[in-house]
Amino acid sequence: MKKFWEKLKTADIRDVGHIFLFLLAIVPAFFMKRKRKDMWLVSEYQMEARDNGYWFYRYMRRCHPEQDVVYAIDFASPDYARVRRLGECVDYGTLRHWIYYLCARVNISSQKSGKPNAAVCYVLEVYGLLRNTRVFLQHGITKDDAEMFYYDNTKMRLFICGAKPEYEFIKEKFGYPKGYVAYTGFPRFDNLLRPDRETEKLILAAPTWRRWLYETSSNPYENRLSHIEHTEYYQKWMGFLESERLRELLERYDYKLVFFPHRNMTESFSSGKQISDRVCCATWKDADIQPLMMKAACMITDYSSTAMDFAYMKKPLLYYQFDEAEYREKHFKKGYFDYREDGFGEVCTEFGNLMDNLEQILESGAQMTPKYLARVENFFVLRDRNNCKRIYEQIVRL
Repeated sequence: MKKFWEKLKTADIRDVGHIFLFLLAIVPAFFMKRKRKDMWLVSEYQMEARDNGYWFYRYMRRCHPEQDVVYAIDFASPDYARVRRLGECVDYGTLRHWIYYLCARVNISSQKSGKPNAAVCYVLEVYGLLRNTRVFLQHGITKDDAEMFYYDNTKMRLFICGAKPEYEFIKEKFGYPKGYVAYTGFPRFDNLLRPDRETEKLILAAPTWRRWLYETSSNPYENRLSHIEHTEYYQKWMGFLESERLRELLERYDYKLVFFPHRNMTESFSSGKQISDRVCCATWKDADIQPLMMKAACMITDYSSTAMDFAYMKKPLLYYQFDEAEYREKHFKKGYFDYREDGFGEVCTEFGNLMDNLEQILESGAQMTPKYLARVENFFVLRDRNNCKRIYEQIVRL
């Protein structure tokens, strides 16, 4: 009951409006279900088609066109045209989306909140008012002790994992019944190992967000940040991007760097899009991070799970963790993954150490060392282009 009241405090007027949309959708969904008995509804964030949801939908339309499958996305999204070419779409958060959500035999999303309205659906699903079959493709590999993904907080029927240690951790720690967690690999991993992938002289810097600097909103695209320029987070990353030593390294080895902040931190950095002739800032609005990762020869992050995708391609990376204690206290508790023991690159807490390690990587021709290559092999037991296929087979079994 305590969790219910905590959730209620975060609700706003839009959530109230969705209660009425849900009620209006019940009868039409009942009749639609009689015609479309085996519909699968796929989604991500409302404005996106570029993550696990998109890649799985793309696989379904190409490999299983006989399956009734629909993609939910905001029709104003820059990604809408791309996904619409594949098949049927429904406008995110509308009455029609509610009808499809209630009608679908399986709801598949890369986001825990991938549904017509996160607040209303949380109450319906977690408190047993709506018994639907939901498949969680995840947005990134879970490496921390994220209580929001515990079974009691989701009631999801199938939790898809991208790595073997992650699978073991979630199966043992998160409280899912037997058979509710599966290690298949992520849909987007299928694209990472494309034989025509080409690496350029590019460094990708992609830190994650900070919960304590960001006011929670039911809309993930509403960035509520204030005075971030005075925070350690902003000053450390801007100090790195504007440093003379970075400029010197980029010129000496003829590299460029793209800074790609987490969507929750976009507004804080987008004002300085072109920081120098070799350093620029890209955001989710104008770039897709997967093509950037595929092009990049090296990656710098802090705690972002996007580093897992980069390691999957066996390319070198570095972790810049100047606020580790605060991150663990205010963001996510540590899980099974120890960056020093299990990570795929050196952990740097100081700027000088970060630049020394970056110089070594560039000097080596951006090659991952045997130490980290072995860690990749142990972490990603499944490393092929059959991830979507395995997920499809798991869903069929449901």
